[in-house]
Amino acid sequence: MIVASPLSPLEHLLRHVLNWLHFTIGLPWAWSIVVLTILVRMLLVPLTVRQIHSMQSLQAHAPQMKEIQRKYKHDKQKLNEELMKFYRENRINPAASCLPILAQFPVFIGLYFTLRTFSRHPPSGNLDWLGLFHITEKASHGWGPLLLVVYAGSQTLSTLLMSATMQPQQRWLMLALPLVFITFITRFPTGLVIYWVTTNLWTVGQGVITRRLVPKPEPPPKRTSRTPPRDGDEEGGEDGAKPPSPQPKPAAAGTGQPRRVKRKKKGRARR
Repeated sequence: MIVASPLSPLEHLLRHVLNWLHFTIGLPWAWSIVVLTILVRMLLVPLTVRQIHSMQSLQAHAPQMKEIQRKYKHDKQKLNEELMKFYRENRINPAASCLPILAQFPVFIGLYFTLRTFSRHPPSGNLDWLGLFHITEKASHGWGPLLLVVYAGSQTLSTLLMSATMQPQQRWLMLALPLVFITFITRFPTGLVIYWVTTNLWTVGQGVITRRLVPKPEPPPKRTSRTPPRDGDEEGGEDGAKPPSPQPKPAAAGTGQPRRVKRKKKGRARR
């Protein structure tokens, strides 16, 4: 209860919302959890917008970031310093992509303790959903494994859509995490898995809509020999050093002085 005590107000709020959705609106308990998840995600829309803008900014500056990583790949400390400097100059917040997940974590824990209260003191009404899932039983019972399969698929899809800017190693790690989490989620109440599946499906729909409505950032133009120099190049490039002035070509041997043309003397005219 040490963990639950700071979240007691949130736990009471979630219980009241579920009771209102069930007893006043008339929704089954499982559908009440689905609607509760949608309400939470709607409240997190401002954080979601920041998350989308952060991902777009990372995608737009991906070439410059890769160049920094290539330049300082042998010096980790210098690499981190240059990346932090690059983030500040371009107003990029990589942590913004994690804000919706961090904001949902207290709700996840609060709902866990709420369902534990339901299992000890069940409210009036059937806690079964279509005779398949009991929201207070563990996800490993009954048809719970089917719900776990849906969770793994929805989590994988949401990870694919939200990890486009990650490095390949980090992306593969994020894709493997749902399979690792299944061993722990089987001990959670089924209602908690319903909450997480719903939020994953929301994330998938959000990613699809974002890709359709928001244009992809255009890659920077490739520089060629005919590309005019930039302002920094005219003043000396990015390092501030002036470009070397072209050296005059040495004159060819024997051409240092003008050639003398000998004129033929005109002979005397014959009489």
